[in-house]
Amino acid sequence: MKPIKSLYINNFFFYALLGVMGLFILAFIFPALYNVAWYVLLVLLTFLVLDIIILFFAKDGIEGTRIMSEKLSNGDDNEIKISIKNFYTFPISIKIIDEIPFQFQVRNFEIKRKVKAASQNEIQYYLRPTERGEYSFGNLNIYVSSPLFLISRRFQFDNGRIVPTYPSYIQLRKYSLMAFSNNLFQYGIKKIRRIGHTMEFEQIKEYNQGDDIRTLNWKATAKKNALMVNQFQDEKSQSVYMIIDKGRVMKMPFNGLSLLDYAINATLVLSNVILKKQDKAGMFAFSKKVENRVFAERRASQMHKILETLYNIKTDFFESDFSRLYTDIKKNINQRSLIILYTNFETMDALHRQLPYLKGIAKNHLLVVVFFQNTELNEIIIKKAENIQEVYDKVIAEKFSFEKRLIVNELKKYGIYSVLTQPQNLTLDTINKYLEIKARGIL
Repeated sequence: MKPIKSLYINNFFFYALLGVMGLFILAFIFPALYNVAWYVLLVLLTFLVLDIIILFFAKDGIEGTRIMSEKLSNGDDNEIKISIKNFYTFPISIKIIDEIPFQFQVRNFEIKRKVKAASQNEIQYYLRPTERGEYSFGNLNIYVSSPLFLISRRFQFDNGRIVPTYPSYIQLRKYSLMAFSNNLFQYGIKKIRRIGHTMEFEQIKEYNQGDDIRTLNWKATAKKNALMVNQFQDEKSQSVYMIIDKGRVMKMPFNGLSLLDYAINATLVLSNVILKKQDKAGMFAFSKKVENRVFAERRASQMHKILETLYNIKTDFFESDFSRLYTDIKKNINQRSLIILYTNFETMDALHRQLPYLKGIAKNHLLVVVFFQNTELNEIIIKKAENIQEVYDKVIAEKFSFEKRLIVNELKKYGIYSVLTQPQNLTLDTINKYLEIKARGIL
């Protein structure tokens, strides 16, 4: 019974059968075709039996394997490879139907290829998850046809595999060395002129062209009889906390991902940069209460701890309680720290409701508020209005966009730094702001 279950008749056989039926119909008009129709039918059935024999005679006709990483990266294109080994002594046509997780809502997945005789082939496709959690893959179904193409034999591999989807570790790899690259401008990172010397002494070295002459060490110069300068490095072990608002304002979607997931991805990448700059990285999230806490440390296991915490962030998108956030920071973060708050304000009224708590946090810490531009409003503003309704829409969109810029100025009045960014630029802009703060030594 098992071979029968894996046997499928191709459309080409039915088209050929329709042709034979047409010959029988024509035989009523041209009787000479009657015998021809029977011969053609006999040849077709012979080829059908032959096709079954050559496909099912080999016990292991092909071998298929789904190759993928142990976890998926949220919001990124994840490569899935399918390796095909053809043990048949003739070229085959294959149709791949991979039972991908229901979260992707792809109901017509199909890949068709030709594989040479006794060879191996590798096929790639990409999946872009937009939610964290577990994704369950089903069977890898491969339908094989011979050059006769009358039937297909189904092979099934990799039955049942559960893969977790973590915050964007692909971005983590992409930007891991950005803080130390000499070509940061290629990624949109601006160079910051250093003001003064709020830095730690590292060593005395020989003067090279381009060194700051104000750092000349005259005592060492006299001893060595050569120009020597003091070399400094950025201050280390400064605490940096990333706070993620997981309230309803972060539910807004952009390109399939919620603002919350963009903030989670940016937190993961920035944490890696912070630790590589020898600072202490910590994080927590809040809505009705403060949770998902990782205290700022510089241990070898810190990145793993942050990654697992970000993976487990869950929310019902309640109204965020900034008063509880202020109380928690005052109670648990005693040392002056850089606090990067991912949230979103659409109007000045929304900001003014939370401004007393933001000002309270900024008294003891260096606060950076990261919030988002509404890209749909930008599209309305750019589009030319063609009727009265579109004029009204454009005016309202410009008003909301202007309020975003007013929010930046309002925060600046109270010594609160801000980053107004589009979701797709969030990671770059937050890294840039952190490096700017480090370069200026204002923490």
